[in-house]
Amino acid sequence: MIPQRFGQGPPPLTLGVEEELVILDAKTLDQVGAVDRIVRPLEKKELPGRAKTELHASVFELNTNPCESSTEVLESLVVLRRAAAEVAAGAGLAIAATGSHPFADPERQPIVQDERYLTMVAHHGASARRQNVQGLHVHLAMPSAEECWRTLEGLLPWLPVVLALSANSPWFAGELTGMASNRAPVLTELPRTASPPAFESYAAWEAWVERIVRLGVIADYTRIWWDIRPHPALGTLEIRMPDQPTDVRLSAAFAEVLQKLAATLLGSDVQPADRGDYQYNRWAAARFGPAAKLIAPGGERVATAAELGRELLAITGVEGIDPAHCEGELQTRWSGSREATADLVARSLA
Repeated sequence: MIPQRFGQGPPPLTLGVEEELVILDAKTLDQVGAVDRIVRPLEKKELPGRAKTELHASVFELNTNPCESSTEVLESLVVLRRAAAEVAAGAGLAIAATGSHPFADPERQPIVQDERYLTMVAHHGASARRQNVQGLHVHLAMPSAEECWRTLEGLLPWLPVVLALSANSPWFAGELTGMASNRAPVLTELPRTASPPAFESYAAWEAWVERIVRLGVIADYTRIWWDIRPHPALGTLEIRMPDQPTDVRLSAAFAEVLQKLAATLLGSDVQPADRGDYQYNRWAAARFGPAAKLIAPGGERVATAAELGRELLAITGVEGIDPAHCEGELQTRWSGSREATADLVARSLA
């Protein structure tokens, strides 16, 4: 069995939030591989979280400590972003919070020289190198393994709505591609992405993972990159759907939406989500953002992502998100990718 900590850590629905941020040369705004010049100095500071490396050496991750509320998440992320920006400035660098760097060539980004990442690139090739896209990951503490899987099923139909409202990667490799989120389709160039298969239970998921590990297909379950997945080592359900917001307040707001939606699901009888509907909705949300026409949860009507977003915000009582617009629209105001990048740097400051 996979070692697990469900119900052994913080109270259920305790939050942990991860932001993936881009490192730039402060003058040229080029994406640069300087992660050690960010992460190592931050390790010496007392912070409400930590910084760590990602696949590319031109990206780093900020992780909050466990937080009871979105208010605590916001306070922590502000401190973490400010500390990172200060360290970056001292090294002639800048940071940007975005789903994709507007003009960087994804396949030319340096890879962190860690066995995990080098093995990934050696196996997956260009599809791994192209993963120069950044997301917001939200962990929710779960009371049990089976409750984790039921909550996963209940959240799944709403995740394309979250993607549409968070879409923040309209540029990719110097082009406005017409996608609201270029990150979403780029992620699916890797195997074991998008929606998880419709396992009947956590135990069924666990048995499948153990089998493919035994067969040598993957090293462990962290090589599964679905939009939502159990994380038994942490005792959490990890939601990986949103594009990385530029406005730090939106990072906290999307975390709150997911926390409060999960609160409505704990202990309830949840039916498996329709994977066919999900596949279509995920594409439409990535293509059109809030204007996307989606199959509503339940599968019996079609509504725009903006309309479903209003329903989601009403269910959760969360404020601070405009369901009619996504942040990526602010990037498309600029005719040039460098102007868009400069604006991202300015708006990323906490």
